[in-house]
Amino acid sequence: MQRTKTERSESKRSWQLLQEAQIKWETLGISNDFLFGKVMQNPELCIELLQRILPDLRIDHIEYPELQKEINCDIDARSVRLDVYVKDDKEAVYDIEIQVSDTKEIPKRSRYYQSMIDLQLIDRGQHYKKLNRSYIIFICLFDLYGKGRHVYTFENICREDTGISMGDEAIKIFLNAKGVLKDVSRELQAFLDYIAGQKTTDSYVEKLEIALKGAKRNRRWRHEYMTLLMRDQENMEKGREEGREEGREQGILGMISALRDLSIPDNMILQKLQEKFFLSKEESQNYLRM
Repeated sequence: MQRTKTERSESKRSWQLLQEAQIKWETLGISNDFLFGKVMQNPELCIELLQRILPDLRIDHIEYPELQKEINCDIDARSVRLDVYVKDDKEAVYDIEIQVSDTKEIPKRSRYYQSMIDLQLIDRGQHYKKLNRSYIIFICLFDLYGKGRHVYTFENICREDTGISMGDEAIKIFLNAKGVLKDVSRELQAFLDYIAGQKTTDSYVEKLEIALKGAKRNRRWRHEYMTLLMRDQENMEKGREEGREEGREQGILGMISALRDLSIPDNMILQKLQEKFFLSKEESQNYLRM
């Protein structure tokens, strides 16, 4: 059965997206959220990273709860796909996210992630005391707050007396790979330099690089990445197409309104719509009724 022109066009575009995904896969680094999440599936690497970020903590082991991949608490709620979600031996939970560009909504996104995780931590009827200590950690390739720091840590404290902590055990940390101050350990500095694409001699960074190369050789992960990338690109293209269609419709309705304000008869408006927007007579009449 011969394929239609539209089907051939869609098939060609899918092939182009696949080729683009294959090329992109070969050039990815540790700052890619997908690969970062795969590398952090190694518990030793994940623990060492957490210890560099939070040197005062002592973590013996971590677990990977099932909700690591996606949280969707309600059919109407926006789902959350976490890069790395783990729980340590003291029941504290950690969400680690890689952020390449400043989307201007990261602080509020961290708030949303916190709320979604909290909903997963206790069942209905359970006491709020069962809520675990939690850390939402964003590793950014830019300075979110513009102060040159490598680390910005936030906890809820009393505005009138900053010595009083709220005690909700919810901590948010934003790391900045482009920091300029000498405000972190040499070990954490080495990791942030690596995230930023700089060459550095550090034993942990060397282990990350080996793990990264191994992840890129994993055919299953490669296929998973390409599937996700193609789906995301197709969704973006669909969104752009819907946006263009919506813009066209607004243009048509705007023209109708303007011509009617000038008391132009509907039969002349119909003719102009068909000429300008290449509409059929029936389509033009439908827009007039709208």
